[in-house]
Amino acid sequence: MQRPGPRAFRLIDVREEDEFRHCKLDWAELIPLNTLPQQAPARLLDLDRPIVVYCHHGVRSHHAAEWLRSVGYKTVFNLTGGIDAWSDRVDGRVPKY
Repeated sequence: MQRPGPRAFRLIDVREEDEFRHCKLDWAELIPLNTLPQQAPARLLDLDRPIVVYCHHGVRSHHAAEWLRSVGYKTVFNLTGGIDAWSDRVDGRVPKY
């Protein structure tokens, strides 16, 4: 996820808009968890393209990943530990809150 250039997967942030404004991962697209059922059919058209979802600590993204799989998305990953773990383990420049 750290290399530059286009991604073979979609990176979806399922936090709320104010959290997304505070900090986000490069290439992330915001689809808050509570809007996922309405937005996914229009925004995530390719059921076969891999999707990585994340949130603050991994709980909301776990629910998002389960829901996406249940409606037919083939390859869905939850970023374990969320953006908080990313800040701790990968890139300390990502602000914590």
